[in-house]
Amino acid sequence: MVRSNFNQELEELNQKLLKMGSMVEEAIHKSVTSLAEKDVELAEEVMENDDLIDEAEVEIEKRCIKLIALQQPVAKDLRTIGMISKIITDLERMGDLAYNIARITTEIAGESLIKPLVDIPHMTRITQDMVRESLDAFVNLDSEKAYEVAEMDDEVDRINEQILRELLTYMMEDASTISQATRLMFVGRYLERIADHATNICERIIYMVTGEREEL
Repeated sequence: MVRSNFNQELEELNQKLLKMGSMVEEAIHKSVTSLAEKDVELAEEVMENDDLIDEAEVEIEKRCIKLIALQQPVAKDLRTIGMISKIITDLERMGDLAYNIARITTEIAGESLIKPLVDIPHMTRITQDMVRESLDAFVNLDSEKAYEVAEMDDEVDRINEQILRELLTYMMEDASTISQATRLMFVGRYLERIADHATNICERIIYMVTGEREEL
């Protein structure tokens, strides 16, 4: 009976983790949409909802501590709970990065975009996929999928480098673009860091499944 209760509580933890991941994924999408469409209202929604992501982290952390204190799990179960605690930290930081992107929307809302946003939305779609798929790999303890998700980070890095080169060209050709181009560079950097956090999750999954620590 005790074991049954533990399994149920662990499953509830997984579901809350996935819900938090969904909130983060939505924040990433809305933050970049607000930028592309210069939608300040949407940006402010992302910034306000960051508190909900923070609250989700605190709630899950409390549940993890309570589960360890009351059930005293060992071996694999203890590692799973410990991993959840680390993953929610990654998710909370992703939420902060989405907040930063939304804030940039509010800073340049009165300006015309110096170029149509093509690479940044593409980069965003990949990072969203990485967030979703990394959590799916965790719930299913799928190390193969974890490797696949981590490989997607290379494409994110490539696009970010392309964005930097293009924006530097704009800045060199027209000094009036420097302020906005710099902010768009930060957006690329924030998305790249979100992908890095998803890769961190993948590294933890692989360690949990194989016992091998790998830098992906």
